[in-house]
Amino acid sequence: MSQQETTAPQRPAGPQIILTGDRPTGPLHLGHYVGSLRNRVAYQHEYKQFIMLADSQALTDNMDDTNKVHRNVVEVALDYLACGIDPAKSTILIQSQIPELAELTFYYLNLVTVARLERNPTVKQEIVLRGFERDIPAGFLTYPASQAADISAFKASVVPVGEDQIPMIEQTNEIVRKFNRLANKDILVECKAVVPEVGRLPGIDGKAKMSKSLGNVINLGATADEIKAAVKMVYTDPLHLKVSDPGHLEGNVAFIYLDAFDTEKAALQEMKDHYVRGGLGDSVVKKRLEVVLQDMLAPIRARREELAKDKGYIMQVLKEGTMRAREVAAKTTDEVKAALGLSYF
Repeated sequence: MSQQETTAPQRPAGPQIILTGDRPTGPLHLGHYVGSLRNRVAYQHEYKQFIMLADSQALTDNMDDTNKVHRNVVEVALDYLACGIDPAKSTILIQSQIPELAELTFYYLNLVTVARLERNPTVKQEIVLRGFERDIPAGFLTYPASQAADISAFKASVVPVGEDQIPMIEQTNEIVRKFNRLANKDILVECKAVVPEVGRLPGIDGKAKMSKSLGNVINLGATADEIKAAVKMVYTDPLHLKVSDPGHLEGNVAFIYLDAFDTEKAALQEMKDHYVRGGLGDSVVKKRLEVVLQDMLAPIRARREELAKDKGYIMQVLKEGTMRAREVAAKTTDEVKAALGLSYF
């Protein structure tokens, strides 16, 4: 597995700790799978891995529909387990059930200014995307401090993120360094961002972002008929009007998906060459894409359906993971409070 890394000068002793997770606002889709889930399955054999269901953070722009966040905690957990994340090897936790994370966020907010939060490129971009203008929820604006709390609570040294999230990791390390200087010792740990080689997948309609709200996704639990219907809608080359016409690969979602999921790379390269020189229809390409996606998603869907029959098991996995994670977060919080002179008894 290949990935890009940003480096941080500080590394903890012992096993490397990784923190990753998702906002539970809906079932996960192919974009999540290629960007994070399949890597997490590999990471759990290499790292001590914490996977967070960031329900508190999801409320920063979903307070008008809190039930959506609540019900999707189980949906996302189902996706995790169906994809091969093993709760015996990875700690799956619910953010809101660990109050120490909110407590650390409060302390860290004293180490960052409003101006610095507003300058964070990721925050600026998301404010524009959501149309907040100056009506920015305070919880949303302070997201970098919350993320710093999540990462540092578990002393994670590795954080897988998309390239657009790197400014968040940089700001986390700023807060960590500032706190450690204040404490006059290295209590918190700096982290490095790991960016997957396969970047964000476009939506099936060719739009840059695969988004549940845009309806341009293929969910991991999609039925065979849903996959077939979605593949028919996949954006290809608008200039490829006849089979004999030379086709273009750039921006062609069918080939972008095949690059991400087709394991038969030699045959795929032959198909690309044929398409570019002409004589290969989009229907043939889409037929191959459907075969690839059906083969990949069928076992995930079957496992998900089986797990969904026992919600009690899912909740037990989440409860046990959250309890283990809270013990770790509480220890870090005690260290932070002691450094701040807030230990009295």
